[in-house]
Formats: sequence, C-alpha cells, structure tokens
Amino acid sequence: MRVGGTNSGHTVYKGNQKFIFRLLPTGIIEEHVCAVLPAGSYIDLEILEEEVRTIGLSKDRLFIDGNAVIITEKNKRTEAASGLRQAIGSTNSGTWAAIVERIRRKGDVFFAKNCNGLKEYIVDTKHLLRKACDSGEKVIIEGTQGYGLSLLHAEDYPYATSRDTSAAGFLAETGLSPFDVENIIMVIRTFPIRVSGNSGPLKNEIDWEILRKELGCDEDMTEYTSCTNRVRRVARFDKDVVLRAIECNRPNIIVLNHLDYIASGIRQKTIAETASLLKRPVDYFGENPFTLSAMI
Repeated sequence: MRVGGTNSGHTVYKGNQKFIFRLLPTGIIEEHVCAVLPAGSYIDLEILEEEVRTIGLSKDRLFIDGNAVIITEKNKRTEAASGLRQAIGSTNSGTWAAIVERIRRKGDVFFAKNCNGLKEYIVDTKHLLRKACDSGEKVIIEGTQGYGLSLLHAEDYPYATSRDTSAAGFLAETGLSPFDVENIIMVIRTFPIRVSGNSGPLKNEIDWEILRKELGCDEDMTEYTSCTNRVRRVARFDKDVVLRAIECNRPNIIVLNHLDYIASGIRQKTIAETASLLKRPVDYFGENPFTLSAMI
C-alpha cells in the first residue's frame, strides 16, 4: 500500500524495464501483490488510470478506500496560483490544495466513494488490512518523501511537504495499529537530494558535474525529478538529518542506497563508516538501479 499524493514519484525496475509510480506502490510490479490506496491517499484520476494501464493491473488487484480524496482540476489551479512553486519548490500536483480542502471541512472535498469511475475498486481498506494482518499476510506501507520534509518535524520549515513523513505518520494514514508493525525500514541515500529551485537549505550542496568528475564517470549522472522532470539538487552525505530521522522513526532495518555514486575503492569504507555513525550495522545496500544486496 502507498500513502500520500502524486507530489512524489518512485522509480522501480523489473529486469531492465523502468517504471515510475506517483500513486501505485512500487511492489505492484510483482504479479502476486495487490495495491491498496488507503484513506490517507490523494488520487489524481488521470495518473491512476495511466499507471494501471502501464502495468496492466487487473481490477481484482486494486483496492481504494472510500475516504481517499480525489485531486481535482480546481485543486491544481489553486495550487498553481498559490505561488508555492516559487516560494518552496512545490511540484504543483494539487496534493497540498486537496489536503487543505479536506482540513477546511466545508463540503468541497471529492471523496473516492463519490467517484463513479472508481466504484468497482472501493472497499473499506481498514477492514481489508485487518483481515490480512490477522491471517498472517504481509503488508508493506510505502511512504513518500524523506523524513527531513515532514510538515511536523522538518528543521527547515516552511521548506516541507504538506504531510507528516515519519513512519508513525504513514501508519496513521492507513488505519492500521502500531501493534501491527513488525519492521520499520529506512532508506538512506549516499548523496541527499532536493527538488530544483528555492526548495530550502541543502547542507554540503554540490552539483552533478562535480559528482561525475570525482567518480571519473564518462556518462551524465544528472538526476531529474520524477514528477516535474526538473534537475534535482544534490549534496554530500549529511549525518545530522539521518540521525534525526533514526531518532524519530526507530528503524530496525537500514538500507544504504546509491553506492554506485561512490568510487568503488572506498565503498566498503563508506559502509563501515555509516554503520559506525549509526551505531548499528547497515542491513542492505544498493549499488545500481538493479542491485540490492544484503550485508553479510
């Protein structure tokens, strides 16, 4: 299951095939997995239809809570006119405006249960998930954005997203209980990123050309945002934000990603130094888009 809105794109590979999802959970590329969009979801119907079509998702593998909110064209216009893109680097997806409309409680919210095009997908996802958990099935909650962008906990507010992005916040958006949690998995980038523009402080900021030269890489390494296709800002590893994220989220599984951004001769040293900093081992590490390895 995935929470949040369309203001964050997640890239996943199946073999050499690349998918970018802004609504569906990335695990849906596996045929035995179902996708759940719970009450804490903000749904752009065009994006949902495109992702369902792209992955060839059958109707019996998608479940949407009736209390999920539909992002309307009005929401998008409101957000575009708000100046948030210029002020804090917003993606102008309409997610913020839909959340604000929900909080105002004036009857303007377009809920998924009132959308004729979604009738066949609507279920009480809390009941669905409770049955799954009680029967021993595995449920994965896929959060969005990084902890440093949390509306509640961001050090650089107002340069934040429109929701809480802690593990506890994600859980609340699903309707599951804290007692259901078995593992909290935290993914760390070797080089943190922000969206382009005036998106807030980024400690130790560099650029993609510096990173490319240091790696001795002949290929362009520039990353582009999944939602707006703008060049991402990039910086060197920031231990402070990682330690704050661990303090709040208490993960028991750590993934260190993008080791291919570090020269091969010092990758093991980087893993060891990260483990020393965190005062616990790194459980998994990713070296390129296709490889995730367990630490031995």
